[in-house]
Amino acid sequence: MASIESVTLDAADPTAARTFYTSAFGLDTQVHVREAPPADTGFRGFTLSLVVSQPSTVKSLVDAALDAGATAVKPVTKSLWGWGGVVRTPDGALWKVATSARKDKGPATREVDEVVLLLGVEDVLASKAFYVEHGLAVGKSFGRKYVEFATPGSPLKLALYGRKALAKDAGVPPEGTGPHGLTITTDATPFTDPDGFTWGAPGQ
Repeated sequence: MASIESVTLDAADPTAARTFYTSAFGLDTQVHVREAPPADTGFRGFTLSLVVSQPSTVKSLVDAALDAGATAVKPVTKSLWGWGGVVRTPDGALWKVATSARKDKGPATREVDEVVLLLGVEDVLASKAFYVEHGLAVGKSFGRKYVEFATPGSPLKLALYGRKALAKDAGVPPEGTGPHGLTITTDATPFTDPDGFTWGAPGQ
């Protein structure tokens, strides 16, 4: 079964991007950065999320990201599903910090429960079938709207969402042109999915 070992993000200044991810989010092995020209002009077609345990931790991590050079896209607010906020990191990627908890149960921490890669795709069912053919097992599926794969042992979780719906959730227009600026590191044979997302071996 294919698994996600890490993601590599393109950045014009990889040193600054690496410093951001370690200082703001405490991420090291899950996210790598390589030097590359700016990626998609507009929505890149994906978001990354930090899932945490309570609202104060959401605010703590978003504040740390802003202090480290990120820009606010959606402020931390309460919704039907809990609390969350979205920032654009210095390399241009969109990151959401969220919790399903409605109230704090203790002091704020910087502990991250899950890192989730959410791909915005044109046809959720077609992409779901493609990934199943490439060895991924479905964990949750909600028709044409959302698919979450079971990737036990992987440091990142993978899910699919409609591109327009994902852009709306992130608070940005869905339009974008150019490369995604993302490579997913896998233990499987390298491939490119129907929406142009590249899976490759370490170092690619």
